[in-house]
Amino acid sequence: MNTIELHDQVWQQLRARRAQLPHALLITGQRGIGKFDLARRFAESLLCENVTPAGSACGSCLACGWLAQGNHPDLRLLQPDALAENESSEAVEGEGGGGRKKASQQITIDQVRGLDAFLHLGTHRHGVRVVLLSPAEAMNRATANALLKSLEEPIANTLFILVASEPHRLLPTIRSRCQSVPVRRPSRHLAVQWLGQAGVNDAIDDWLALAGGSPLLAVELAGSGERALLDALLAQVARTEGFDPLAAAANLDKLVKADKRPAPLKRTLDWAQKWLFDLTLASAGLSPRYFLPQAPLLQRLARATDTGKLLAFNRKALQYKAQCEQPLNSRLFLEDFFLNYAGLFRTS
Repeated sequence: MNTIELHDQVWQQLRARRAQLPHALLITGQRGIGKFDLARRFAESLLCENVTPAGSACGSCLACGWLAQGNHPDLRLLQPDALAENESSEAVEGEGGGGRKKASQQITIDQVRGLDAFLHLGTHRHGVRVVLLSPAEAMNRATANALLKSLEEPIANTLFILVASEPHRLLPTIRSRCQSVPVRRPSRHLAVQWLGQAGVNDAIDDWLALAGGSPLLAVELAGSGERALLDALLAQVARTEGFDPLAAAANLDKLVKADKRPAPLKRTLDWAQKWLFDLTLASAGLSPRYFLPQAPLLQRLARATDTGKLLAFNRKALQYKAQCEQPLNSRLFLEDFFLNYAGLFRTS
């Protein structure tokens, strides 16, 4: 089962737009449901010279050959360097210690400005040109304003496709200039079928729950080292008696710094937010959404706090998430988080 089959209804909506393409699409939905792959496949179908009856790229024409090699002259992909496949080759040497400079977690203003020549030259085979930008929320304000100039003055035969898991973080002026294409979480039946075909046969329900129902994310989690980071966080947040926030921060910080995958601190905060969400549900007498095997533990912890404190800390966690995307001292950041987390629970 491919992404098109997973989201057939959305694919048909995209196909219907081929006859009269807008100048910009904003494809939104939760992380890990296949939005980017869907957007990429649509871009490929627009550039393909022999589209199949199902509306997808043929995979055999000259244009598809260029796409397969990643060098089609009428397609540009803008994404953070940290997500690029050639991240290691793009990293540059630091000035002082000979170490590598960390790849950017943001789409930079230089990447957007670099589109100028691409947008103002004729297309290679007199067709459409496509700019695929993902994740769109990885733009800071300066970058978004630079992109806005291109969206405000549409160029003929040019389509911008923005993919976002958190569209609320985009400038309202960006959102207003795009046609929205929401992508819903697939049904559990389709998600389980996807996981089975992807080779995930053990604890499917647990992985799917941890991924919030997102099958592609569940596959990624099941086959990566993410579980080590998650287990390390759970080992700390599951303790209340004798809990040492500073020691917890030190232990987790070691793992975060040793993690070679992109944005380990942000991923840690993502898990922490999900834990807080389930803890808040438990305090209201509801079942967890993400941490199903930990339901008894969540219920026990919930009895030592209250919903009001948890809701306040959930709001604080939103600030933490924004902060962790900026350069900071991860040890001090985690210390502040765990000190505030410890304050949720009654000590007597």
